[in-house]
Amino acid sequence: MNYFAYLTEEIFATIILLIIVVILRFFSAKFIRRYATLSSIMEHRTNLVIKYIHILLNLLALIGVIVIWGVQKKDIFITLSSVTTVVGVAMFAQWSILSNITSGVILFFFFPFRIGDIIQVHDKDFPIQAEIEDIKAFHIYLKTIDGERITYPNNLLLQKGISIIMHKHNNKEFTD
Repeated sequence: MNYFAYLTEEIFATIILLIIVVILRFFSAKFIRRYATLSSIMEHRTNLVIKYIHILLNLLALIGVIVIWGVQKKDIFITLSSVTTVVGVAMFAQWSILSNITSGVILFFFFPFRIGDIIQVHDKDFPIQAEIEDIKAFHIYLKTIDGERITYPNNLLLQKGISIIMHKHNNKEFTD
């Protein structure tokens, strides 16, 4: 029983942190859904961005719990440097995956094209004019006038010039 009395502060701080994380997750999801509704963004893209935000909040909460429970800074830095090294080496070979995920989030919040729009990708070697069929975490599905289906990486959409030829928006309500 004495053991629990000694750790009362840590237990209390952990409970408060978990409550804060739950509240932040709720309000961030609500804010993103409101933004998506106002911007006419598809629901599955919205859910994907919400998942990314929740993962980030969970990682920050884990770091908070580690700090609350008094893990020595030296131990945290050794662990983080080891994990970062392993992840860095593994991700170096797969940098495009991380780049495409980041680009997918940027496309969600800041780009004016939507599913159904016809776009022109200004690429010197491979120009494309096609309709956007779907936008995923890693790539975008395009369909040309000839019926050709193209998978185009999200990170290339940020690197190339894009013209929106025609907007086609469906006003759909979100359902949960």
